[in-house]
Amino acid sequence: MTNLIVQGGRALKGAITPSANKNAVLPILCGTLLTREPVILHRVPDITDVRKILAFFERLGSRVEMDFHTGALRVHHGGQLNREAARLPAADMRSFLMLVPGLMALFGEVTLEDEIKGCTLGVREIDPHIEVFERFGAQVTTRGDAIAMAIPKGFTAAAHWLDYASVTTTENFIMCAATAKGTSRLTNAASEPHVQEFCAFLNAMGAKVQGGSSQVVVEGVDQLGGCEFTLGDDFHEIATFLAMGAITGGEIRVRNDQPEQFPLIDRTFAKFGVEVSHENGWSSVKANGALRVREPFTSHILQKVEAAPWPYLPVDLLPIFIALGVRAEGQMMYWNKVYEGALGWTSELAKFGAHAVLCDPHRVITFGGKPLTPAVVESPYIIRVAIALFMVAASIPGRSTILNASPIQRAHPKFVENLNALGAEVEWVSAD
Repeated sequence: MTNLIVQGGRALKGAITPSANKNAVLPILCGTLLTREPVILHRVPDITDVRKILAFFERLGSRVEMDFHTGALRVHHGGQLNREAARLPAADMRSFLMLVPGLMALFGEVTLEDEIKGCTLGVREIDPHIEVFERFGAQVTTRGDAIAMAIPKGFTAAAHWLDYASVTTTENFIMCAATAKGTSRLTNAASEPHVQEFCAFLNAMGAKVQGGSSQVVVEGVDQLGGCEFTLGDDFHEIATFLAMGAITGGEIRVRNDQPEQFPLIDRTFAKFGVEVSHENGWSSVKANGALRVREPFTSHILQKVEAAPWPYLPVDLLPIFIALGVRAEGQMMYWNKVYEGALGWTSELAKFGAHAVLCDPHRVITFGGKPLTPAVVESPYIIRVAIALFMVAASIPGRSTILNASPIQRAHPKFVENLNALGAEVEWVSAD
């Protein structure tokens, strides 16, 4: 277990260059299995999930040349590969599911040895993925706790309508469709920025992916080739550092190569009295007095933040706004329309003295502006909940500890180094 020790009460100021988006990097890495030619990637972040996938590639027998100092990666799956690696062990990250299409394309079969896990957000079923694989012709059988999938004749084009606009299910569909015989069509597809970036990567490899609103059309090609691709800025990390500036009363600038993704995020910040500006490739926030929840014009309802699949506010960002609500004068309701297990950490906020009420598994209300004191709190295994707890701690003068904060390392390289460069006093401490 790794903890964060925070000496709070410091206004964070300065400029930050964000890393690439974990949710784009991981499917892109999995997508490299679809070609036997070399792929070169730039700006690959040094995060735990990336290291796990690269370690898997090495076990597979692929050639991996990774320079985490520069972020440059060259990966080549063109040699003699280890067929036994087509057995995927239980893992603590859900991204392993996205290795399935590539492994089936390489070997004609793959086995999931146990339940694939990830952040503790609630029930995250694999049935939608299995349905997709079956649509493309996979034969699926269960053997005890394992699930075996075989596709001896290769992928055949499919049409499918998802129950829910799942990001990873959409990406698995697109990977299966990329080399399937014929044209495939997916309705109710996810359209998050990282999904769009993933599609751009596949097209750079020679795929024919077209998307519009909630529908994706993929014309299968005989084979994909190698490519060179540079990963973009992570909108999650940009919003996170802007929120850190707001909650500590500081002034932070973050490089942002796609400000067009931010109108709804900016309007959500404005609900707490926080103004975000975008100029010359940078996004910035500065303190304009105390945080205060903006009253809605409909006087008999609470101001609210609703999070759901894109183009809604991303659910991954909801915790950072809950942290702002703890500090802001007024009441705010938060509605997570996706996960039923993502809001159970409000009891940890109470240890700071915050007033937050869990209404049901999907909604919580904060009663902000209360006096807060430093505390020792424990994060669930959810990346931005650990960050939200850090944000509250950073806004309170005195020493706080966030136990089990290691999920942050799954998405944010140089997290502590960046914070200390902004004037924070924070360090990682390993617990025995």
